Amino acid sequence: MSATPSTLPAPTVRFRRLLRAGQPAPRAWLGEQPVLVTAEKQRWIAVVGLALDLPPGAHELRVSAADGERRLAFEVRDKHYPEQRITLRDGSKVQLSPADEARATREIAAIGRLKRHWRETADPSETDAGFALPAHGRMAGRFGLRRFFNGEARAPHAGFDIAVPRGTPVVATSGGSVLATGDYFFNGKTVFVDHGNGLITMYCHLDRIDAQPGAAIAKGQRLGLAGSTGRATGPHLHWSVVLNGAMVDPELFLPEAPRGKAAAGAKPPRPAAAR
Repeated sequence: MSATPSTLPAPTVRFRRLLRAGQPAPRAWLGEQPVLVTAEKQRWIAVVGLALDLPPGAHELRVSAADGERRLAFEVRDKHYPEQRITLRDGSKVQLSPADEARATREIAAIGRLKRHWRETADPSETDAGFALPAHGRMAGRFGLRRFFNGEARAPHAGFDIAVPRGTPVVATSGGSVLATGDYFFNGKTVFVDHGNGLITMYCHLDRIDAQPGAAIAKGQRLGLAGSTGRATGPHLHWSVVLNGAMVDPELFLPEAPRGKAAAGAKPPRPAAAR
């Protein structure tokens, strides 16, 4: 087993040759969170998501295989993200009332539990990380932006924004099942799709939800219609990717970083750990 840094545009690490693919799949954990393991070119590879707030420096991946357990050390490098300043006419979405603050706190905890959801598949290769874009439109905001609302610092942008007219169809980027749906203070109407083995996608600010929790979803199947529910300046889709509980850059799952006009169609990325 070995760990090799990748060259993807974020703090990343690629874990190669956990085992040959002909052997049973190993298991891997980052801390207490299980990690996706998938087959690539006759070997098992761990695909590790690193949260934006994970401290730079030395970290370990714990791997358990038929021949025992071992730990792989890797280094997380810091990354500087640009700023984005947003003005909201509705100041109540920035300075929350006590009731809204309590609601948002409850919802953040509930979303956190959904992000940590783990559904192991019988065959790890069933998890298809070759994503297609969920909507056609203009790229309006990339992952990791340090955001300021009405001049006040808030959490970094943990997704990819696509500006589209209200009512634009939003589709699943890959096959899976609907983990949950909800209408949240910040995210608005949202669909969570579970792709298995800790890979989850979120589709936020929808005008309408057309998916039911527990339903099987095919790649390209409609989940709802884009809108501006929740905290939004206008109609758009906020698309997030969760990997082993961490929000990661959705563009890493596309064949090329979309620039300007977003287009549908994607091939699998080379697996890596990223934030």
